[in-house]
Amino acid sequence: MVPIDNLLAFTLAALVLIVIPGPAVLFSVGRTLALGRTGGLISVLGVSLALIPIVGLVALGVGGIIAQSVPLFTALKVVGALYLVYLGIQAIRHRKDASAAVDSSTLPRSHGRQLSQGFVVGVTNPKTIAFFVAVLPQFVDLGSGSVPLQMMELGLVFAVLAVISDAIWVLAAAAARSWFARSPKRIERLTATGGGMMIGLGGVLLFTGYEH
Repeated sequence: MVPIDNLLAFTLAALVLIVIPGPAVLFSVGRTLALGRTGGLISVLGVSLALIPIVGLVALGVGGIIAQSVPLFTALKVVGALYLVYLGIQAIRHRKDASAAVDSSTLPRSHGRQLSQGFVVGVTNPKTIAFFVAVLPQFVDLGSGSVPLQMMELGLVFAVLAVISDAIWVLAAAAARSWFARSPKRIERLTATGGGMMIGLGGVLLFTGYEH
């Protein structure tokens, strides 16, 4: 078990990073603008579920290998960025479908696809791996039991905080979307904006360091 002092210190450090809007927040907000509140919340869940295998890999040492390997790190970053660009383009292409979906209270994609897309975005973000490799070990106590187990506990705390914070951002974006939804043209423009955010985010991920 992680000592309580270490756990509290990590929670404060994680909050500082999580509350500042970064790739995960922008992705979820973009999906909310394109698909609505449900789509945004499912995307948050997908991104957060991706933290489970990432923390597991980091705890077992695989994350360190990836972070130290320039080719693997670069490949993962490129794949994640290109996937975001693809999702953004799709949102722009199908913006008319989004406006129709608002009127019929349905989503243009299944919940399963929204969840899996969020998962892919989360698991292909090398910044998350780099963050856990650099930060988690600093809060582990070698005299308090299994190190991998302690790192998994810290990763779970981070995931819970991330879900809560990202969900708040999604609900705020959904409220703004409902106002735009009064006009089909407004929602089409908003959906295109969400797609543009995801395309821009894909570009940002190629050239910046870690942000949640």
